[in-house]
Amino acid sequence: MQRRQVLRLASACAAGSAVTLPVFAKATADPWLAEFQQAQAHLPWTLGYRTPAGDFAGASAQVSGHFPAAVQGVLFRNGPAIHDMGGRRYQHWFDGDGMVQRYAITATGVTHSGKVVRTPKFVEEQAAGKRLLEAFGSKWLDSRPVTGPDAFNAANTSVLAVNGELLALWEGGSAFTMDPRTLDTRGAKVWSPETRGVPFSAHPRVDTNGTVWNFGVSALSDMLVLYEIGPDAKLRRAQPVRTPHTSYVHDFAITERHLVFLLPPLVLERGRIHDGHSFVDSHVWRPELGMRVLVVDKADFSRQHWLELPAGFMFHLGNAWEDTQGVIRVDYVHAATPDVLYGTDRALMRGQMWPRPQYHIATALLDPARGKASQELLPMQAEFPRIDPRLTGRRHSHLFHATQSQPTHPGFSAVARTAVETGQTDMYSYGADHMVEEHLFIPEPGTSPGGAGWVLGTALDLKQRCTVLACFRADRLADGPVALAKLPYALPLGLHATFMPA
Repeated sequence: MQRRQVLRLASACAAGSAVTLPVFAKATADPWLAEFQQAQAHLPWTLGYRTPAGDFAGASAQVSGHFPAAVQGVLFRNGPAIHDMGGRRYQHWFDGDGMVQRYAITATGVTHSGKVVRTPKFVEEQAAGKRLLEAFGSKWLDSRPVTGPDAFNAANTSVLAVNGELLALWEGGSAFTMDPRTLDTRGAKVWSPETRGVPFSAHPRVDTNGTVWNFGVSALSDMLVLYEIGPDAKLRRAQPVRTPHTSYVHDFAITERHLVFLLPPLVLERGRIHDGHSFVDSHVWRPELGMRVLVVDKADFSRQHWLELPAGFMFHLGNAWEDTQGVIRVDYVHAATPDVLYGTDRALMRGQMWPRPQYHIATALLDPARGKASQELLPMQAEFPRIDPRLTGRRHSHLFHATQSQPTHPGFSAVARTAVETGQTDMYSYGADHMVEEHLFIPEPGTSPGGAGWVLGTALDLKQRCTVLACFRADRLADGPVALAKLPYALPLGLHATFMPA
């Protein structure tokens, strides 16, 4: 039964999203591109959203300080990079073709290289010299009909290292395998014949035993597909779970016994797709639904609990754990509305800056046995939450995250370590002329989970027009970086990262 369900779902993913639109001549001028080019002359932050001229073949960074042995290895980052093509600019930050950055950190220095993920979409459009397909938030009258999720897969959101493989991830289609040394694209990852083309999210969770848990949203079928993958990168299970009123779901969390999904009331209306709206614009905000919570038993996906929190929007969760009474505590980054998705992250493609909605750490208490859920918001601004990976699904005390929004650019300028129970924060500000990307916690070998470690991450220096890689003592962020590597150029601002030890 499970295999037949997944086969039917794969067929729906491949065929169900095709929409036929009339074909018109290509526009002679793109106002989005023109406005962005004008903005570049007087807005320094637009540096992070320019399309690079090509791949980065390899360059040595200028290093000050010393990168400790624990962080010697490779930091991989992924994010949208190719925003312009053929005189046309994408209309949403999440649309750009993905570029994976590789920072090789050794005792003697840091070397960087970066390559665009060669998805079939990118290869075909690059050969044509123009955009052929719609994207997550961009759709033109002459866009070719999409025949399935991988037809417009941008592979631009995150990266996963499992069993020596490097995977470039997008939230709506297949993962793409890349050579971790050369960054050459090897092709779409096929976990099994039954799951070929079935969405595989950009936020898998790696359990403490090496098991990889993930999901994929089949929006047109009102389904979540749940994945269990062994440390050997072999699929153990893939099973669909029905979720009425399909929500925009970007992330999830795990505990020792459960998968935890928070479903914001941003709901797909299929008719809007057929009326010519982009995928993101086919979602509508329905706060009356509340923030629905789905808790799924790891051992038996059919055992589920539904709960409800107050309406809110979120991209990212930090971690979740459950006590001996079965009460689950989950930390996530909360916003009142999805305005960042439709305002901030769209306007910056035109070189415009809209106010960033306030994002704060939220702690939710979920009691599946009693059907109760509640939450509390901390005052700390936050995004891109990370934890000590040895505590995934276990009790944790701190989140590491970006913070300190600025009036002069649309990002953050500081990295922080916040205690989730007290709200106490240790923070390092790069300065208002920096845009901070996601930072990771790297454990110090030989220490217990939650113990000593390092924080490793990147930022865009708008004054010196370069990207920097910094390393901090995790328990003394305010002291500043123990090591800093400056690249000789600026990279496109990205999203998520993973670290592969030497």
